[in-house]
Amino acid sequence: MPEVSRFYGIIIAVFFNEHNPPHFHARYGNNKIAIEINSLKILEGNFPPRALGLVME
Repeated sequence: MPEVSRFYGIIIAVFFNEHNPPHFHARYGNNKIAIEINSLKILEGNFPPRALGLVME
């Protein structure tokens, strides 16, 4: 996985040449989420509220 950042057990990854819209992936334990870069809209998955706040920050 092309890891961009790792903090507090959260892993942020961006995959080259993946489907549109441009987005990044985050993992935290068994939770996975995909977030659109331009609008920070959640495309799929779910995250605990506290971890989601850290990712959005």
